[in-house]
Amino acid sequence: MAEYQTINSVGAGTRSAQIDVGLRAHMNKVYGLMSVGMLLTGAAAWAISGLATTTDPSLATVQMGNGTMLTSLGQTLYLSPLKWVVMFAPLAMVFAFSAMINRLSTGAAQLFFYAYAALMGLSISSIFLVYTGASIAQTFVITSIAFAGLSLYGYTTKKNLSGMGTFLMMGLIGLIVAMVVNIFLASSALAFAISTIGVLIFAGLTAYDTQSIKNEYIAHAQHGDSEWLGKSAIMGALRLYLDFINMFMFLLSIFGNRE
Repeated sequence: MAEYQTINSVGAGTRSAQIDVGLRAHMNKVYGLMSVGMLLTGAAAWAISGLATTTDPSLATVQMGNGTMLTSLGQTLYLSPLKWVVMFAPLAMVFAFSAMINRLSTGAAQLFFYAYAALMGLSISSIFLVYTGASIAQTFVITSIAFAGLSLYGYTTKKNLSGMGTFLMMGLIGLIVAMVVNIFLASSALAFAISTIGVLIFAGLTAYDTQSIKNEYIAHAQHGDSEWLGKSAIMGALRLYLDFINMFMFLLSIFGNRE
């Protein structure tokens, strides 16, 4: 009997060690995919803003209030009705991605995620027209530090954060409604409140999503479904990517120095 218990104990310990190793590899993949997505977003935003602006008056089609001269591409992207398509396209694409993920192969899902990240870069490229490069870089560093700390907390804490999920999602829905309303109101006070609440919501979601990704892996790792694990890493990367991007954008709207 004692020998049987010892064998069980050793077996359980081995399985636990295997899950720990697999979990670290899974989380590294999640963070790796997210990082590539961030690089694509940054590169796309920088490249598009460069093509959309000019310092040559002969190439400019319109000049903005802060003196920035736009090319025909910039005028189309930022001043024409197409700007609404550019603004909301990432939201539509992320809903489509979530609906299609089960029908996509792991490779196709990864390409879809990268395409989404590039589209997000197009959508937020106007930040280079509005804010100084120094404040964008500074806000990115602040966001990175905050994200790392919050994600580490979500990964290591023994506290169950699942109760936060419903509360945060309700807050997110309310935030989206307020943002749509403020498109028409253009209230600076409401914009500041939205940004402040947005930072808090996505800070909470960073910790919550990290723990959720970890728990989902532990729950499914024993089945050894490589297809599921691959897609899970991509969806996890998307969740954390969105947490980071939104926290960055809200912090930038609060602390960014305008051109």
